[in-house]
Amino acid sequence: MSIYILGIESSCDDTSAAIIKDRKILANLTANQHVHKDFGGVVPELASRAHQQNIIPVIDSAFKAAKIHKNQINAVAFTNGPGLLGSLLVGTSFAKAFALALDIPLITVNHMHAHILALFIEDDAHHAAPPFPFLCLTVSGGHTQIVLVKSHHDMQVIGKTIDDAAGEAFDKAAKIMGLPYPGGPLIDKLAKKGDPDRFQFPHPKVPNLDYSFSGLKTSILYYLRDQLKKDPEFIDKNTADLAASIQKTIIDILLFKLKKASEETGIKHVAIAGGVSANSGLRSALKKESDAGRWQVYIPKFEYCTDNAAMIAINGYYKYLNKDFAPQSLKPFTRYSDD
Repeated sequence: MSIYILGIESSCDDTSAAIIKDRKILANLTANQHVHKDFGGVVPELASRAHQQNIIPVIDSAFKAAKIHKNQINAVAFTNGPGLLGSLLVGTSFAKAFALALDIPLITVNHMHAHILALFIEDDAHHAAPPFPFLCLTVSGGHTQIVLVKSHHDMQVIGKTIDDAAGEAFDKAAKIMGLPYPGGPLIDKLAKKGDPDRFQFPHPKVPNLDYSFSGLKTSILYYLRDQLKKDPEFIDKNTADLAASIQKTIIDILLFKLKKASEETGIKHVAIAGGVSANSGLRSALKKESDAGRWQVYIPKFEYCTDNAAMIAINGYYKYLNKDFAPQSLKPFTRYSDD
């Protein structure tokens, strides 16, 4: 008998709902919040209010797209953290009420684990999921981690950022350059037209497998400040080359530690996940490693890179098989947890 899971994602500024039948996505819909562009970043209070407006219409649309009735759902899975507390509470409250009304299990999902298990969604005949164990570089606006994935339920963070995340570095660099929010995708777009070797920025010296991006942000800020004193039009004249150089620096930093992790563990199956895994430069760099025969690389489809409910639903599916259910008394968490 097939298993139907309703997945709900509301950790930041996207309200998303998905319905999965076993490992196949029947519907995956997201309502974006454009109000934050005027503020240069996500405003938590505005985000939670928008979630309240969007969550019922999005879930209703997901059921219509999947062409199933709510009574067919076996369990409801939702993001329990990390994320913005107000945003998480909207998804948590709806999930609790939905599960209670239908007397079905409630399943909590760690947002970062969800990004990784999105690699296991079956959406075409040629889909190949990574074998266990594998390494996954999870990169987003709020987190950067190297994760040793031993099973669907056993994941160990072996490296992480000690300050800013890679996605945050992209956005902050874009802001310093005067680009609108969100800046990461704009850096990626501009980088395609620029020379990645035109400008050199320092790489942080961080022990073990950990990352740091705050120093890079500061170096970019000081460099541009000094250049603008000499030429007020410096950024306008060199926008594409700056974007390409910044992107190359961030990718080189990411891959240096990922290569080190592969050497230390002996694992050659490597994946990426999270919002920054949609970056074309990072995807291209991973493909080069694959083409050179150093790694077997697994890259998610673009629609499963950024925050979405499909990744929550697939996590819910595996937790359902494991009978890993949550009580109605649970509370969301805002900071990363290995649970």
